[in-house]
Amino acid sequence: MTACVLGIDLGTSAVKVSAVNRAGTVLAQESFSYPLNQPDPGYSEQNPNDWVMATTVAIVRLILDDHIDPTEIAGVSYSGQMHGLVLLDQENQVLRPAMLWNDTRTTAERSDIETQLGTEFVRITGNRPLEGFTLPKLLWVKKHEPDIFKQTAVVLTPKDYVRYRMTGKLGIDYSDATGTTMLDIHTNQWSQTICQQFGIPMRILPPLLQSIDRVGTITPEYAEFSGLTTATQVFAGGADNACGALGAGILQPGMGLLSIGTSGVLLRYEEQPTDRYHGQLQLEDHVVPDAYYSMGVTLAAGYSLSWFHRTFCSDLMFAQMLAGAATAPLGAKGLLFTPYIVGERTPHADADIRGSFIGMDATQDRGDFTRAVLEGITFSFRDCLAIYRAAGADLHRIVAIGGGAQSPLWLQMLADILHVPIQSLANEQGPGLGAAMLAAVGLGWYADCASCAQQFVHVGHQYEPLSDHMTKYDQLYALYQQVYPDTRKLSQGLRGFLS
Repeated sequence: MTACVLGIDLGTSAVKVSAVNRAGTVLAQESFSYPLNQPDPGYSEQNPNDWVMATTVAIVRLILDDHIDPTEIAGVSYSGQMHGLVLLDQENQVLRPAMLWNDTRTTAERSDIETQLGTEFVRITGNRPLEGFTLPKLLWVKKHEPDIFKQTAVVLTPKDYVRYRMTGKLGIDYSDATGTTMLDIHTNQWSQTICQQFGIPMRILPPLLQSIDRVGTITPEYAEFSGLTTATQVFAGGADNACGALGAGILQPGMGLLSIGTSGVLLRYEEQPTDRYHGQLQLEDHVVPDAYYSMGVTLAAGYSLSWFHRTFCSDLMFAQMLAGAATAPLGAKGLLFTPYIVGERTPHADADIRGSFIGMDATQDRGDFTRAVLEGITFSFRDCLAIYRAAGADLHRIVAIGGGAQSPLWLQMLADILHVPIQSLANEQGPGLGAAMLAAVGLGWYADCASCAQQFVHVGHQYEPLSDHMTKYDQLYALYQQVYPDTRKLSQGLRGFLS
């Protein structure tokens, strides 16, 4: 057995733990799921202890079932779902369920932030105060659960809580800290202006860390619990999108990442903070030291497809459903889908808008509807790319990762609609590989993230745009762009009928 690292990828529905050796080969993987609670419309919560239990089960399985020797596990690092709010008391006990990135109950708090700080907030953080971010959630707790807020001693994001339980050390890396929208992205320090304006005690904000920083080692308690050894070194880790970018080798300007998971992300590497997107795109610290990235987000990418499968095609295997889309013609016989089923973030920062099928008629079948869902999600990505192009920040190459990157049909569709070559990865592992790379660099196995990427990241097939498809999709996209403004008031009116 050779030395390896563990990349822990804490997602919205499950955790995946990968054991990776020095050469970047994945030796074994284990995953374990946990529930998502949605007690009211717009609410999305999880129990942080479920993350710890699931992570531990996955690690135990790696040791017992995959025969990964714990004495050979040299380091551990993390990738985590962004923006979630975890509150701990003075004893570092969880005070309430974590509010997740897709929790949108905070529209009033978002409005308060915009009213009080306006463009200054965008200047400080690089972001608009959208519902999904951590600060609006914290202000919601302050307003609606004042007793909980008074007891709060520490604010963490999800992966930081798991790391705390494994090491006993509190902290947050810069990539997740920018996602809280309480960090000044220009100074990389917690913003006194924001904290003073909204009554956030700076003492509850955790220490800031580089993603490759060594935080500590596995505690004796967690070693007994998990089977790991106390010699295993633990590194800070980063936000899932930043780790996904590292795991895809997005380390130079002009390179982009398209991540198709529950949500969808179009991400661009940035050398420095920039205001040219005017808050329309998110701006975050990268896990790579002294680098940044911008991104547009469609909230329901893969989620739109899984929702459609669950609701209308439950009698089919997922692959069968996609096979039906492959036989449908381009444009799905005049059917358009907008993927706003949980609201939207980019370019329409609107928690009230809802999805739609436009153009239904009796000639269409489930294959057409499936293709329309795929095309609608991809048009949403083009909305994000249009912002880049308008700002003079085009992308010359895009690497696709996530569940959607496993579909040749979808990858070709992305190239045709976006007018950009789309590359798959030969060893696509998503954010978990990026987390493993952070541990490898932290241990000193590689001098920096770039040299690690040369060994770990391998490009697969490249999908070139097809000119005849591009022309047809341009016409369809022009119609897609009209759907949001034409249905916005309808969506607002229908909100009153939510149960």
